[in-house]
Amino acid sequence: MAQVKAHSLFTEFDINLFKAGKHFRLFEKFGSHIITLNGIDGTYFAVWAPSAKEVSVIGDFNYWTAGEHQLNVRWDSSGIWEGFIPYVGKGSLYKYKIVSHHNNVITEKADPYARRCEHPPSTASIVWEDNYSWKDTYWMKKRKKHNALNAPYSVYEVHLGSWKKKVEENRFMSYFELADELVDYVKDMNFTHVELMPIMEYPFDPSWGYQITGYFAPTSRYGYPEEFKYLVDKLHQNDIGIILDWVPSHFPEDAHGLGFFDGSHLYEHPDKRKGYHQDWKSLIFNYERNEVRSFLISNAIFWLDQYHADGLRVDAVASMLFLDYSREDGEWEPNIYGGRENLAVVSFLKELNTEIYASFPDVQTIAEESTAFPMVSKPVDIGGLGFGMKWMMGWMHDTLEYFKKDPVYRKFHHNEITFSLAYAFTENFMLPLSHDEVVYGKNSILGRMPGDEWQRFANLRLLYGYMFTHPGTKLLFMGGEFGQYNEWDFQGSLDWNLLEFIPHQNLKKYYKALNTFYKNTPALYQKPFDGEGFEWISYDDHENSVISYIRKGDNPKENIIVVCNLTPSLRENYCIGLPINGKINEIFNSDLYAFGGSGVSNTKPIKIDNKPWNGKSFSAKVTLPPLATIIFEFN
Repeated sequence: MAQVKAHSLFTEFDINLFKAGKHFRLFEKFGSHIITLNGIDGTYFAVWAPSAKEVSVIGDFNYWTAGEHQLNVRWDSSGIWEGFIPYVGKGSLYKYKIVSHHNNVITEKADPYARRCEHPPSTASIVWEDNYSWKDTYWMKKRKKHNALNAPYSVYEVHLGSWKKKVEENRFMSYFELADELVDYVKDMNFTHVELMPIMEYPFDPSWGYQITGYFAPTSRYGYPEEFKYLVDKLHQNDIGIILDWVPSHFPEDAHGLGFFDGSHLYEHPDKRKGYHQDWKSLIFNYERNEVRSFLISNAIFWLDQYHADGLRVDAVASMLFLDYSREDGEWEPNIYGGRENLAVVSFLKELNTEIYASFPDVQTIAEESTAFPMVSKPVDIGGLGFGMKWMMGWMHDTLEYFKKDPVYRKFHHNEITFSLAYAFTENFMLPLSHDEVVYGKNSILGRMPGDEWQRFANLRLLYGYMFTHPGTKLLFMGGEFGQYNEWDFQGSLDWNLLEFIPHQNLKKYYKALNTFYKNTPALYQKPFDGEGFEWISYDDHENSVISYIRKGDNPKENIIVVCNLTPSLRENYCIGLPINGKINEIFNSDLYAFGGSGVSNTKPIKIDNKPWNGKSFSAKVTLPPLATIIFEFN
């Protein structure tokens, strides 16, 4: 059997960068790489295992026998083991068998840098490369405009395994099949972006992908890596951006994964107060270790570079930032200043975002961060963490709490629907109605709405209308656009059969119309994070449960007026204050017959009066349909 040949892809500069935590393209060096050495085809392997005294590559090419192909340790104290194995090629299965200096512990690990993994529950890595030819050049050249912070951003959050299943065959749809059906659907619905729940390889279906073992490999559940590239490519060819969920916060303890990798706490923090997540029974990365920081930032860069992702939504940032997250007194240790903040994480996130935006200025990073930690989406050079956007969890919580109340009681909770504007411009907020809101007994979004069937759908149209006219970008989890009744089931499929029924057809038609209106209305997206883009008309009419405001873009002539009637009462001659004279026209109405509404609308232009109202110099009397969002333009 061919022996391991000494070879290296690392330069001295690579090693210095790796040790310093400044090498952000480690995927070009670590892992398995098909090469030709001295005229012989084979595969170069490299793995970081500083506590090992012996590392063997075991696989289907040596009958999984340890010792047949032992890697060589580098002489530079980097802890890297490497070597070239002749005649091992694409498709070969392998793992690393590691004998540790610590009590001779033996581990068998999948390759942290593997580009492809076996289909779970199998756990081996696969030697892989592809020569996929991208066809999204036009998108990549212009995507800066589509991903800009002053562009329309309506995101469809998707779990690929349960969006639509091949029920008759009891299987997932493949990346190829999704490239047809999902792309066509998203394009027809006029979403601007898709966000995929984690597609990196993960062993346990009920984790939804948030417990990752193959950080550099798209999950094999739906096909090969190049087939996932095809899905991304197809989205781009249809002018749809793609955001990937990315999980640098924790990883599972599976025996083949990163945990206790070389018989030591290599990737996880050795102190359980910083290295173990009690809620998720998982391990936490050691952000204080330079090589781990390089691994994580390289992974983020990998998906942006190799898979043309347009952004990363970073999961569970709050759990990373705070040392006392989900911990009782005595279960955590303050930082050197006596505070709760994990200072290593703060510096890691700043470095992550600095590197991403330096290398890819036309993408966005989005933080799922649920606390009041300051300046999450502000630039690093002024003290921020450097994210492009942050999920507005407070808005989500208050809004859903408000809308589940019977409208007769809403006047006593008016502040819940207006409070978000008190802090709406402190961050670059994305308004999320995500998968987390439709699981674990919380009910679906439609299921939360009060009243009879007509009122439930009217409430949901009103909620979506309020969401799209509220400052910030938008995100909706799959199924919400047509009124999924049941909670999300990751093992099943969305209830597409509901579209046989007219109320669900109408809601889907409404959400498409909202997306279209949003994309065509600059006042709704040109200043989404700027107080200059919003002006209250009335936030204090709690007695009628009505709110009204003006959304502003770059051109004052394109400003729009939004009025939300949050009760089922029809209100005629309702007076709203306005800053200028002239006329207003109704341009959008959630109560149209076409959307399943009662058909009440303002069909004619409305003359603005010289009568002051709501602190404005002028006013107009409008008709407010029941449970509706209506929008006017100045004429």
